[in-house]
Amino acid sequence: MFDRLPISSKTEKILTKSLDEQITVGEANYLMNIKGADLYPLLATADYLRQKIVGDNVTFINNCNINFTNICTVRCGFCAFGKDADNPDAYILDDEAILKKAQSAIKKGAHEFCVMGGVLPDADIEYYEHLMHLLKDEYPNVMIHGFSPTMIADACKVSGISIAEGCERLKDAGLDTLPGTAAEILTDRSRALICPEKVSVDEWINIIKTAHEVGIPGSATIMYGHVETLEERVEHIDIIRRIQEETHGFTEFIPMTFMHEYSPIFLEGQSNLGASGTQDLKLYAVSRLMLRDLIPNIQVSWVKMGYRFAQVALTAGTNDLGGTLGGDELSEASGAPDGVEASIDTLSRMVKDLGRNPIERNSKYSEFYPIE
Repeated sequence: MFDRLPISSKTEKILTKSLDEQITVGEANYLMNIKGADLYPLLATADYLRQKIVGDNVTFINNCNINFTNICTVRCGFCAFGKDADNPDAYILDDEAILKKAQSAIKKGAHEFCVMGGVLPDADIEYYEHLMHLLKDEYPNVMIHGFSPTMIADACKVSGISIAEGCERLKDAGLDTLPGTAAEILTDRSRALICPEKVSVDEWINIIKTAHEVGIPGSATIMYGHVETLEERVEHIDIIRRIQEETHGFTEFIPMTFMHEYSPIFLEGQSNLGASGTQDLKLYAVSRLMLRDLIPNIQVSWVKMGYRFAQVALTAGTNDLGGTLGGDELSEASGAPDGVEASIDTLSRMVKDLGRNPIERNSKYSEFYPIE
């Protein structure tokens, strides 16, 4: 495959191996650091594996983000969205406002409500159950993708119940899938710098495994391009890989490049923030080589990347474009380059321009809706 390419022997050896099996952590660390002519064979290998594993379909979901509050007691250094309760811009959506946003999404054909928000100081499991019942009673066939592990941990603590009981209750109330948020970067060194008040690495892993065990599958994410090292990016993917080998509960892996321009750590003087374009592409490609068909769906966040670069990332081993979003206040607050709502037509054009097939899906990748 690489006979006529100007590629180093070590890179060629690793890429040749990756055609048949997962690469190791050490090999992934090496590939994260390659430069020059070795980059293109890496991307081509990841794209070849993508085609071999999932074919030429590119999926996305017609969904709506319902960010029910921006009040948050966990003030992370990377977040430009959260507010203190006494901030004049703080809000909590009431039931009427939530249903109004849901109804607007339904008119546009939404298959999913993504229910997220800040960590409210007094939110308990009963509050989140109420949000589930509110939406499921009106729209029983629309899946709910909601709540971060930190939100669940805090709610269980307020309610005085175990994580397992909290997950069971949320599932019974209508929670279909769990976002992989609050993962950020799964090393305690970096978490101590950017999100010291969030759950620890071990706590995050326990909550995710528990959710999977009670029957709530969900996403895995990584947020990169802040204070972490390249080795920590690989360590994070390896943790996700080991969880998936045990639970098989992840539906997708979503790398999310850090948009730093309005973040507290940037405004306070932290320098060297933000990943480069080649780092973005290498992360997608290395993720494919590490995860292969263990997590077959690797998602590009167009809201973080912008439409043009997201399309390029589809040639680096990825096969999903996320959602239409219907508004994403979290990304909007961080400076989303192409806005926070996409049309089916826009995403379809991006896919067809690559000679691939746009397909709508649901939250669990269990139902698909071809687009003419």
